[in-house]
Amino acid sequence: MNRRIVTLLAAVLPMVVFGALLAVVTVPFVSLGPGPTFDTLGTVDGKQVVDIQGTETHPTTGHLNMTTVSQRDGLTLGEALTLWLSGREQLMPRDLVYPPDKSREEVDRDNDDDFRASEQSAEYAALGYLRYPSAVTLADVHDPGPSAGALKRGDAVDAVNGEPVYTVEQFTKRLAATKPGEKVVIDYRRKNAAPGTARITLGENKDRANGFLGVSVLDAPWAPFTIEFNLANIGGPSAGLMFSLAVIDKLTTGELAGPKFIAGTGVIKSNGQVDPIGGITHKMIAAREAGATVFLVPTDNCYEARSDDVGLQLVKVDSLARAVDALKTLAAGGQPPSC
Repeated sequence: MNRRIVTLLAAVLPMVVFGALLAVVTVPFVSLGPGPTFDTLGTVDGKQVVDIQGTETHPTTGHLNMTTVSQRDGLTLGEALTLWLSGREQLMPRDLVYPPDKSREEVDRDNDDDFRASEQSAEYAALGYLRYPSAVTLADVHDPGPSAGALKRGDAVDAVNGEPVYTVEQFTKRLAATKPGEKVVIDYRRKNAAPGTARITLGENKDRANGFLGVSVLDAPWAPFTIEFNLANIGGPSAGLMFSLAVIDKLTTGELAGPKFIAGTGVIKSNGQVDPIGGITHKMIAAREAGATVFLVPTDNCYEARSDDVGLQLVKVDSLARAVDALKTLAAGGQPPSC
């Protein structure tokens, strides 16, 4: 064979093999980067992101955007190198994102559960801030179960067999005196509906000797109207803070955002505490690219947020009340606490 051809093949073959490896071989990494942002004061697919029905709401302007982190799995070697070289993406070992003892579906389901829990916490935190009184609130009604079809999630229980209950402790004590098969009368309040009474035959549960009502309850602020959060396919709990702020903005006079484009993130607890989240720098980039000028940062994320200056005013918050105060200070032209 001609020596030139041999030399050419020797030079080209490794490049062809390497190119094939880049296109075919997958790597055990997940790419994390800036994800989409959503204005909690706006609409998605024709629906209000935060939809409040059954009470007066007030006009809002500006933006209160929640932020997300995008994930790419099943990367080829070439894709991973391209994303890493872009400087916008972070490569994480796959086992840290999808633990080996869980399937992808289980992890996604856990993230969905966290998101739904964050919606509930956001509602309770906002109602608590607005001073709505606490009630024995149904966090869940098990279906199938004795109460399915008779009670609904969000109902407030006022009495059991005519005996008033004001706390979960009192509610639990009333049920502790019952037996499976016994009928109980539950007086309840329902959102956007008249108060009602349910007569329920208690079931059995192997974990207890007393009758089983088939509900999960908690002491939580209760309001007679509904709050729905209309975002799908957004996993994790970090939208809670921005959801709570949107609820407060819609239920109060004045405007928290005003003309400003504000974005942020933070896990919200039912008592209004704001906890840290992951991927803060990716979320800051997403917020800046969407047009935000101010970013609300959980206090415990401030060090990481300061490490990546993307041109945003970083406002630190550790509670819902302080977040509201910070936004009011901004609207008045003042300087809120910063990272």
